Amino acid sequence: MKNDRITGKDQSHATVFATEGLRFEVDGKTILHPLDISFKAGEISGLIGHNGSGKSTLIKLLARQIQPTGGRILFDAAAAGSYDMRAFARAVAYLPQDTSSAAGLTVEELVACGRYPWHGALGRFTDVDREKVEIAMKLTHVDTLAGRIVDTLSGGERQRVWIAMLVAQDSRCLLLDEPTSALDIAHQMEILGLVRELCRAKDLSVILVLHDINVAAHFCDHLHALKQGRLIAAGPSPTLMKAETLNTIYGTNMGVTAHPVHGTPLAYVI
Repeated sequence: MKNDRITGKDQSHATVFATEGLRFEVDGKTILHPLDISFKAGEISGLIGHNGSGKSTLIKLLARQIQPTGGRILFDAAAAGSYDMRAFARAVAYLPQDTSSAAGLTVEELVACGRYPWHGALGRFTDVDREKVEIAMKLTHVDTLAGRIVDTLSGGERQRVWIAMLVAQDSRCLLLDEPTSALDIAHQMEILGLVRELCRAKDLSVILVLHDINVAAHFCDHLHALKQGRLIAAGPSPTLMKAETLNTIYGTNMGVTAHPVHGTPLAYVI
């Protein structure tokens, strides 16, 4: 029988997602080799590695956007595929790398789309739904843009609106595939700062794909490095900020120095 709901658990030592021997192939080509990986609840976990390492494939598998070739994915210690899709969407929200056009929707209308898993296509939009949308817009600082057409906004504003939609979904876990890829450095810091605020304020679990190792180390509690479809390093962010480790991950000669202001590890290419 399919599970029809997912309830919250004590997140102090819990694992939100885990994979066991997870594999993915396309046309006989192996994209992900058997992968055993776990993500802690209540933390921001970053997937890093060079292009084509399998990061986006992994997050799509976690989000149930594609089906694995082998192995299994666990969510809250149960097989992810055993959950009813609407129940899964109530617990896990996914933002792809390329978001579709908002097709003339206002900010408030797009954020309200996040409530779909709770009332369905024919369900009534309730006062609870309206309250969730209002809270989500305030938390993501887009409430002043409520009546604006999404497609007329700047890149940073649009990304905040999409994240607001995920917050309105009221899920416990966010899966974000390169949420800052099209943004300048100032907007990258803004969006990832917002994600960190939301993680702490709402006790969310966040798994995201990032390219910039310094940005990932700054915002993520844990990092998981993939290379050619294999997990080659994982741990608290500072533990991966070693020259030898980074050389292995990225296949290039890298060094690490102390940030001149914060003293935190800062990577650079030699």
